[in-house]
Amino acid sequence: MANIKSAKKRVLTSEKNRVRNVAWKSSIKTAVKKVLELAAAKDNKTLAQAMSKVYQLCDKAVGKGILHKNTAARKKSRLTVAVNKLTAK
Repeated sequence: MANIKSAKKRVLTSEKNRVRNVAWKSSIKTAVKKVLELAAAKDNKTLAQAMSKVYQLCDKAVGKGILHKNTAARKKSRLTVAVNKLTAK
């Protein structure tokens, strides 16, 4: 544990940020899983809304500094490719 007061504060701040970041990333993963399930079930109306939600979550995470912009772009691209494969069958 740190001895300097500012370092102790920084440890607390870092932990709060870590918990926030984990929660955001988890919500993105959950939304992606939901989209893949809807794509497999071929529920196109709900699928479009769910895809929009994933895109929104990724973009907000970039804005908050939780994800790098290229990471978000990669996630969205891979999701789109996966959905297109599932719905084409």
